[in-house]
Amino acid sequence: MSFFLETTDMDFGNTPIENIFINDYMPMANGTYVKVYLLGYKYAYDRDAKVEVNNQIIAKHLEIPLEDVLRAWDFWESKGIIEKIHVDENDKYNYKVKFLNLKQLYIKNNLSLFSTKEEERKIPTTASPNELIEANQNPMINRMFNNIDYIIRRQTSTTEKQKILSWLVHYNMNPDVIEAAFTYGFERKGERRNINYYESIIRAWYDEGLTNMEALLEYFKTKDEKYYRYQRVMKALGFNRLAAESEMKIIDKWFDEYKFSMEMVLKGCEGASKTANPSINYIDSILTSWYNKGIKAVEEIEEKDKPKEKKEYKKPKAIEKKPTPIKTRFHNFKQRTDNYSADALEDIARKKREAYLKRLEGEA
Repeated sequence: MSFFLETTDMDFGNTPIENIFINDYMPMANGTYVKVYLLGYKYAYDRDAKVEVNNQIIAKHLEIPLEDVLRAWDFWESKGIIEKIHVDENDKYNYKVKFLNLKQLYIKNNLSLFSTKEEERKIPTTASPNELIEANQNPMINRMFNNIDYIIRRQTSTTEKQKILSWLVHYNMNPDVIEAAFTYGFERKGERRNINYYESIIRAWYDEGLTNMEALLEYFKTKDEKYYRYQRVMKALGFNRLAAESEMKIIDKWFDEYKFSMEMVLKGCEGASKTANPSINYIDSILTSWYNKGIKAVEEIEEKDKPKEKKEYKKPKAIEKKPTPIKTRFHNFKQRTDNYSADALEDIARKKREAYLKRLEGEA
């Protein structure tokens, strides 16, 4: 037995990307920053002296503003995985970018944890104000802060935001996992004010290797079934938020009262694609309809949830009404001839003709 890769007749080249970047750094950046890093890395890996590359060329190639390219390099430099080397101090737009070896960087950072010198082990507890300002320009991080304010029902202070931002770096957490920690602490544990409590949740998840939502959902599947249900349903509906208390009660009804499986509930959530504004109430109407029809499994939906056949309605033909003649007082006039039979009338006419002829003969 052996393993091998298919080869091609033409060599189009390839660019190996370290898994450390894909697993740890890529999730914390937006798509534009990732594209800039990958394209720059490709140019660095090719090492073609004939090709001159600068930030303007990268911006043109990716069809993005030059400012986005510059912000991307600033972001990756803040994460410590590249170095900007300025050849001309007066030229702020064009500089050399050195891609650091992530494997070596990983080993170096992990070895520093075993250092006996306190100054080498010390990790800043909060991000700087400038880092906070820069981070807020990232849509994912900005959305994270807004969602956290919504979850805990109050505005987070600048100091709290700086501390939350540091968690992204120190624990290599995705923004949505940070949000999930706040919801879990607020809704499930009843914590309201203490920001350090949420960090203890994040630290515990980090120790368990739960740094992305997929791993977190699998964890809740075995540790906290109800919370897993809420998260899974909201994800199926395409909501980038956690369920409200009223929504949780409805979701609980599907599982506890209706005794539906997760497969049945997710099948109902597919109906969300039929409406522009999907909601828990809309899905509840679908699942309640199935429950009332006695549908217990996905296999029974097609058979028992058939739409009612509409009876063909035939419009009755209109009866043509002949116009009724308008009667006047002359229609009520009774003629004298109405009292004679046909023979009598003929005899009267004959006598009149004979009398008329005799009168003509007398005149002649």
